[in-house]
Amino acid sequence: MAKDFIGYQALTDAALRGVVRETLRRTEKQGLIGAHHFFLTFKTHFPGLEIPDFLREQYPDEMTIILQHQFSGLKVKEHHFEVTLTFRKLPATLVIPFEALTAFFDPGVQFGLQFRGTEGDPKLGATAKLPPTPAPEQNREKDAAAKEKPAEKPATPGEVVSLDSFRKK
Repeated sequence: MAKDFIGYQALTDAALRGVVRETLRRTEKQGLIGAHHFFLTFKTHFPGLEIPDFLREQYPDEMTIILQHQFSGLKVKEHHFEVTLTFRKLPATLVIPFEALTAFFDPGVQFGLQFRGTEGDPKLGATAKLPPTPAPEQNREKDAAAKEKPAEKPATPGEVVSLDSFRKK
């Protein structure tokens, strides 16, 4: 296969992260509307990421947060976003660079994105996978809905996934 000197995967990931950025900007201004809510999965040791140490210890690789009912202080910047969530009954402000994201999913409309970045590079030995389970503190309200949701097959590197697979039929 010919070498990709343009870097299409990086360009695609950057464009799709722009979708997440704009989605969060709209949510920052007008709040969540209708059935929209978001699962955001990110690398917990990404440079510039700020989370409490106990969360980094509990989730040494990836963590998923849910923005639905109990979040505040959403501030969206060009390269990161900030949000305050409650863990162990204590509020904590998380600062998450968009580059740290590995997945975004809005179950209210069955729309999802998965970012490969270096995780999809076969030289690094990692493969694409579904996001991990959200933090237990955030998952209480989702337990019943998650049990009713059918399992989704994870995408494999090189597999083209149609956006239609995320839409309600």
